Amino acid sequence: MAQTTKTIDYIFLTIALILIIAGIFSFFSASLGVLARSESVFYQILISQIVLGLVGGIIALYVCIRIPYMFWRKHAGKLLIGSIILTSLVYVPHLGFAHGGARRWISILGVSFQPVEFLKIGFITYIAAWLSWAKKKVENPLYGVLPLVIVLGIIASVLLFQPDTKSLILMSATGLAMLFLSGTPWKHLLALGGIVAVVFVALAFHTPYLRQRVATFMNPASDPTGSSYQLQQSLIAIGSGGVGGRGFGQSIQKFNYLPEPQGDSIFAVIGEEFGFVGSTIIILLYILFAMRGLWIARRAPDAFSGLLASGLVIIISLQAFMNVASIVGLFPLTGVPLVFMSQGGTSLLLSLATVGIILQISKERKL
Repeated sequence: MAQTTKTIDYIFLTIALILIIAGIFSFFSASLGVLARSESVFYQILISQIVLGLVGGIIALYVCIRIPYMFWRKHAGKLLIGSIILTSLVYVPHLGFAHGGARRWISILGVSFQPVEFLKIGFITYIAAWLSWAKKKVENPLYGVLPLVIVLGIIASVLLFQPDTKSLILMSATGLAMLFLSGTPWKHLLALGGIVAVVFVALAFHTPYLRQRVATFMNPASDPTGSSYQLQQSLIAIGSGGVGGRGFGQSIQKFNYLPEPQGDSIFAVIGEEFGFVGSTIIILLYILFAMRGLWIARRAPDAFSGLLASGLVIIISLQAFMNVASIVGLFPLTGVPLVFMSQGGTSLLLSLATVGIILQISKERKL
């Protein structure tokens, strides 16, 4: 029997902490653009980010480090069903509410949050549990591809009406990656990947807001005061940052130019204030986060913990790179936040909880 370390991976923890600290400073600076417009809104989002996101997240990280990873396998089915039901509550009158044309939030006792963040963890936990149970059976589509398609179909029926296509894309890509890591044959992966791609292309052509975003991606200068506005302002911000940036807090674009500078446009503020050098460092930190997280997954004590750690690392990394790519025009704008940095108390809390789960698995990694 292989020996295990029994101590958390401090390299992974250090990388995550650097990203979180950088996120706090970036978020505070970007939020000054909100302060210039509304003091009350500024303090509202600041309190949510610090109290719910940071403080709550640190507590969640500590708790998740202490919960044995087998707990997640034991309750994987309940977590998936519970998170699907929770996400469906956005459609309940007086409980779910819309913002910016999307119905993705729930408000309970004055606290609002996006339940899809719970769904991401529930989805990954269930797929990891299923694939680790199926083992060699994943070579049969009935045990590998089909269960993933069924789960994604159920999730799609909940998310597409919100609409929340970006989360569905993230979960679909993560699910495919987990199938690959579980040993699913290439021909099945390619077939499923092709089907998923066709579905999303069809959605893009038949959904007005998606069609508009794809058109903007193909021709960023097509409507600089309309659909292309956010991308144009983001590129101006990043370009004006030059090599070394304007300096911390000195962004101009966050004041009445960038929409949601503290949200999905925060990387543009980072680019303007810290320039090419600072932006590159942030990207490298996310790459190191992904590499070290997958290193932990490879040394996990069993198939479930390895797939769970891999899935959690992949979805965080994909989300980060999707955000950065969309801000610099390499991917259509999706509105996906930058993990650890963008506004979103629920997102930060659960991202830290995710780090805690990975660190708990790292305690059991093989020497």
